[in-house]
Amino acid sequence: MLSVERHKKILAHLLQHGNIRTTDIALQLEVTDETIRKDFEILERRGQLVRVHGGASSPLRLREDVSLTERQMIQRDDKTAIAREAIKRIQPNETIFLDASSTALTLTEFLPEMPLTILTNALNVFTALEGRRNIDLICTGGLYDERSRSFIGLQAEQSLHRFNIHRMFFSGSGLHIERGISETNNRQAVFKERVVQCAEDVVFLADHTKFGQKAAFFFAPCSEITCVITDQQTDIRILEKLSELGAEIVRS
Repeated sequence: MLSVERHKKILAHLLQHGNIRTTDIALQLEVTDETIRKDFEILERRGQLVRVHGGASSPLRLREDVSLTERQMIQRDDKTAIAREAIKRIQPNETIFLDASSTALTLTEFLPEMPLTILTNALNVFTALEGRRNIDLICTGGLYDERSRSFIGLQAEQSLHRFNIHRMFFSGSGLHIERGISETNNRQAVFKERVVQCAEDVVFLADHTKFGQKAAFFFAPCSEITCVITDQQTDIRILEKLSELGAEIVRS
């Protein structure tokens, strides 16, 4: 198979899944691991992927161009497993914040049948939970951001101060040990920074492709995370450092 054909197949897999393992794609394309690593180097120089331990992932700028519906399907199994672990933390009568991430939206599918107050700035979360029995549903309001289908801005931020948020379930574009959690959108970053300040239990939900990544705007240091829920493929060295910073680590 010509290198240009391999590159097309590699990028097609990344578009669908968000990440790729060296050994898996080498087996699929019937070439050596070394050949795939060289392909990754070429594609990374072009800005079409980012090499990570054991494989490669889509660069953040490409991920953010994907719609929320499409992002829900990326790493779908991992997000489902993470969501199932997350709901185990929820207790009756709590006030829960859910952000506009695809992982938080997946969590709405598994919320337990118990009295809860759900606060969100995400239109998709609000729609998913509309009409659910035992749930008091509150939307922050604010400036509507069409790309993320969520509300941001000063009005959304000010509404947070009215609530005692027991648990915050959220994600981000990347998590870097030294720099913290980041977003590609400045207003999203500012809004999430405010939620972190108001929440008792700060729970970061992310599959392994988010770790070690840095986006443009940082909104919280890793020391402010109460719990990290991720999948089995996340680099154990990063998780150990997060644990040293005080975060509980849950692997789905």
